[in-house]
Amino acid sequence: MSSSEKAPAYLGLGSVLAVALCTLWLALVGHLDLYINPRYDLFTIVLAAVAVPASVAGLVAVARGHGHAHADEHDQAHAADDHAHATHAGGRDRSRTPDDETAYEHGSDAARAVRRRAPGAARITRGVLGGIAAAATVGVTVAMLVLPPTTLSARTAQQRSVDTPTLSNATGSQDVALLGSEGVDTSEYGVKDWAALIRQTTDTTALVGKPVELSGFVVPGSDGSFTLTRFVISCCAVDAQPVGLGVVVDGPVPDADQWVRVTGKLAANPDQSADARIVIRAATVRDIDQPTDPYEY
Repeated sequence: MSSSEKAPAYLGLGSVLAVALCTLWLALVGHLDLYINPRYDLFTIVLAAVAVPASVAGLVAVARGHGHAHADEHDQAHAADDHAHATHAGGRDRSRTPDDETAYEHGSDAARAVRRRAPGAARITRGVLGGIAAAATVGVTVAMLVLPPTTLSARTAQQRSVDTPTLSNATGSQDVALLGSEGVDTSEYGVKDWAALIRQTTDTTALVGKPVELSGFVVPGSDGSFTLTRFVISCCAVDAQPVGLGVVVDGPVPDADQWVRVTGKLAANPDQSADARIVIRAATVRDIDQPTDPYEY
């Protein structure tokens, strides 16, 4: 194959190598959990570690094959030229006039020119598309290595309907009815646990008055309220679903995306027209730094 025909192989193997190296880098600096569920860390790291030498070996094989292919093409071209000359010399029609020979040669030259232009246009198209793909690969790789990783934001939560009463995609189908029973320690509950419990509880009056202390980021609401939000990851950040609990405060509402720790008690939602039946009546709302692992699973 020619160099232009091997360009897709170089691009594909190079992309695999770039992604694998980026994955190993994220694991090394402790940022891989910002993109995938921790239970898939080992599998992802092993897969990336295998992909690095495999892609390098593939690139070496393609590069070595290029030299042999070039020599073969050169020999084939010479053979074709020799065959054409022999055929032209031995099989020439003696009845042809010089004018016929000239017309024949011009026609052959024109046909060869057309054949040369068609592959040339295809090579240019492949080159442009390959260049775009290579630039995109390099850009993504550099961005992953240079730019600091960011978590999903309040804007994303609003786009994915954090305040919807239908939280089954995020909270799952686990039976959490016993979580709110008397004698059960709720101090380790997260936003996901409380959201699942509220969603599955028929009589939410039994939850009123229960103390909570939760952390999450702020999705602003209205009338002195906001939604305390966390993203729940099943596989990776792409499928992350927001879960949240409404928080009613007497003071000012924190800024959007600000991480806070809320201490208070569950209470009936004073907004009877709202879908959410239970909110947190906050006693204190304290700003905190984003935790090392901002997601729930």
